[in-house]
Amino acid sequence: MQKQTIIQKTSVNLPWCRNHEGEEYTYEQSLELIRGFHGHTAPGLVVGVRMMALGMEQMESGILFDAVCETRSCLPDAVQMLTLCTVGNGWLKIKDLGRFAINLYDKFEGDGVRVFLDSEKLKLWPEFYSWFYKIKPKKDQDFDLLMHEIKTAGDQVLSFKKIQIQPEYLVRQSKGKICTCPECGEAYPKFQGKTCKGCQGEAPYQETGIPFLPDQAEGPDLKVVPADQAIGRRLVHDMTRIIPGREKGAKFKKGQTILAGDICRLQKMGRQQVFIEDNNSNHEGWIHEDEAAMGFAAGIAGDGVTFDELPCEGKVKFKAKHSGILWIDDERLETFNNVSGVVCATRKSYSVVEKNEGIAGSRAIPLFLPEKDYRFALSLLKGAPLMKVLPLRKAKVGILVTGTEVFRGLIKDSFIPIIRSKVEHYGCSIVESVIAPDDKDEICTGVKKILDAGADLLVTTAGLSVDPDDVTRQGLMRAGCHDVVYGAPVLPGAMTLLARIRKTQVIGVPACALYHKITSFDLFLPRLLAGLNITSNELAHMGHGAFCMDCKKCVFPKCSYGK
Repeated sequence: MQKQTIIQKTSVNLPWCRNHEGEEYTYEQSLELIRGFHGHTAPGLVVGVRMMALGMEQMESGILFDAVCETRSCLPDAVQMLTLCTVGNGWLKIKDLGRFAINLYDKFEGDGVRVFLDSEKLKLWPEFYSWFYKIKPKKDQDFDLLMHEIKTAGDQVLSFKKIQIQPEYLVRQSKGKICTCPECGEAYPKFQGKTCKGCQGEAPYQETGIPFLPDQAEGPDLKVVPADQAIGRRLVHDMTRIIPGREKGAKFKKGQTILAGDICRLQKMGRQQVFIEDNNSNHEGWIHEDEAAMGFAAGIAGDGVTFDELPCEGKVKFKAKHSGILWIDDERLETFNNVSGVVCATRKSYSVVEKNEGIAGSRAIPLFLPEKDYRFALSLLKGAPLMKVLPLRKAKVGILVTGTEVFRGLIKDSFIPIIRSKVEHYGCSIVESVIAPDDKDEICTGVKKILDAGADLLVTTAGLSVDPDDVTRQGLMRAGCHDVVYGAPVLPGAMTLLARIRKTQVIGVPACALYHKITSFDLFLPRLLAGLNITSNELAHMGHGAFCMDCKKCVFPKCSYGK
């Protein structure tokens, strides 16, 4: 049975360091221990083992502890020298903050101690200070004086404080299910994706051996003839003509027979030689770009997505079968694009699209793709599509405006016309609108009136800030709101509220919608109409790109806001 790290109490007059079993080491013995483990007398490690001794002294006797180092330099070795905590068994973790500090904590409860090299105290030891702050080059340092100051200073340059470790460090990390990477054939944790991290481009090495030669074949043997000798022969691929600023398209198509009149056009396109079909060519083990593109398209397209019946220039384009919101499986799209020689480019996920609007394109990069890569890419598309276009329901909308000043008629309501305009743009209808004062009970009553009218989407406005008299949230909770998420990393619109009351969706729109033409409401409304559940993680992810530029002329959605 594997031993656990257990702290033993020692006397107050500590030697330079001791291990987890209480075995003590003098300063000279510590240096020998360091040289045997680390290879040389590293000053940082001499300080590190002293820090460990101080840390263990502050912990209660008999505590099973783990450790977190705040630097990769020296301190991890101090932990591994003196305790059973190692990087390998997971009891030692490294959070590289660049700070010379070590955290020891109860591996079950999380309470412990943080020991650190105190910069203020270090100022009393000039050579020690100069070494630590790298003030002098190494060749100019007085090593003997440095070691003397380290030994003399001892605990005088160290400080400690009680801590409670963050909850994630108490979770036992597991690799989970192990599977075989279909790309490299090696075992890896399945949670990393369809392929291992190495095959996703994160390998720390480059393979050596037989170098790639520029004249190596990148496909099967193909028949190549001069253009003026291709008359009567059939082309093996599309050929594109580009007239800058005017035209780009397939002037010649795969399978087309070359006629005498085509020779001049080919030469003007820069085609002095052409690939032609040849019955003697061997394509075994290779997939033509058109076949590959069509094979990918069937796996990429999901509900609400259609694609070209025939590829053009080796590419298949995807369109929305109906109006709605585009949903992309970002993780699997990234995995697919990591396969050598294949690509799929899409619009941003959650874009609102119209019927027949272009949303994506996919193709193989080479004219002929290795069959192994083709089969592997297809395997990544099994089980579920990469994209869908979700239809937007025509919701029955109830609007709740809160504010005593509006309820009393002191100011005219401007919210209802704004919300009406935005929801009617998507074909929704207003079934009830209520103006309630800043009173929890009145707000609750207003919500019930809207629900009784059959609303499946409740839009409430104002009263969502941090002001003490803003009681809208309290009224909503009293009316039965659940699954409440308040606050979004979106500007304008940070005070957005998302919730449900039974099956009715609820969105709280902050007062900034009265001023800004576009806010978080415009980002969330189509997602709600598509029936998407907006989680806290998705909200956090939205922060990247959710800062409105407040352009003088708003061009949303043809801008970066919310993308």
